[in-house]
Amino acid sequence: MNKKIIILITIVVVVLGSIGGYIYWSIASKTVYVENSSISAPVISLSPTVGGLLQEVFVNIGDNVQTSSPIARVGNELIKAKSEGQVLSINTAIGTSFAPGQTVATMINPQDLRVVGQVQEDKGFRDIKIGQTVIFKVDAFGSKKYSGIIDQINPTANSGDIVFNISNTRQENNFNIKVRFDVSQYPELKNGMSAKIWIYKN
Repeated sequence: MNKKIIILITIVVVVLGSIGGYIYWSIASKTVYVENSSISAPVISLSPTVGGLLQEVFVNIGDNVQTSSPIARVGNELIKAKSEGQVLSINTAIGTSFAPGQTVATMINPQDLRVVGQVQEDKGFRDIKIGQTVIFKVDAFGSKKYSGIIDQINPTANSGDIVFNISNTRQENNFNIKVRFDVSQYPELKNGMSAKIWIYKN
């Protein structure tokens, strides 16, 4: 009796393993997985054109500002926001001297947030195209799934780690891709969050 139970359990385990393997293969064959990803937006630097001493500061880190909102005053020059967005950093040390073009504050426009992933050229990069559907997750929100589309594919590779083998030395090249998503639909997603991407092949 015990022998029959053991055989039955073994068969069940094998069948379940086969089903699981088929499901994994089915998903893997239809998607490109990108683990090295994060949410980010281009950083906007705000600086004086003339230079001088920092006289006043009108915002704090994390503040949301509108286009042309005053950020700080350097000498007689009023530094203003170049677009609507959120303040990432600002020098609050009144009396600090700033040269022309030296950054006083930085900000981002949340509307420009994208999921930026690095894809190795030999791990599915050739299957990626602009407009493809993407599912992504962020570490901060566990298993919750978000959707987007491929918005940009970098034409130039980034240099990756050097890989040594028997015959020669070569580099693995990574290409950045950007995924656009509905920022208004996912207000909880913030600049700098880590993410994982699944790209559905056409």
